[in-house]
Amino acid sequence: MTRPALAAFCLAFAMPLAAQQTMPPAPFAYRQLEDPAQEAAAQELMETLRCLKCQSQSIADSDAPMAGDMRHQVRIRVAAGESPDEIRSWLIQRYGDYVSYKPAVSATTWPLFAIPLLLIAVAGAILLRRFRKRA
Repeated sequence: MTRPALAAFCLAFAMPLAAQQTMPPAPFAYRQLEDPAQEAAAQELMETLRCLKCQSQSIADSDAPMAGDMRHQVRIRVAAGESPDEIRSWLIQRYGDYVSYKPAVSATTWPLFAIPLLLIAVAGAILLRRFRKRA
């Protein structure tokens, strides 16, 4: 192996190490709120928010640093007295509709609700035509 090729090979395997996060986790990423009612409200909200790094886990279940930051934001906002709807709106405004497992029907999300219904109607029409031809 030539020296430049060896250097490129070593650099390619060293890059993931350089990408590791060196920042400590946010204070409320892994620590619960002292008030059990507030923590329950925060936990309930965190179960309905998607981790943007993991994409298949809620921020309550994810160990990704970004999910920890989002848990921290949810907990400090709940402790400050904000309602879950206000926090959800803030997170959607910041990260987009994708962050919520319960998207609201809007100009950008209506196809998510309409297309499955349209596919069911088309499948029903096809099945109905086939049964009429046989009878």
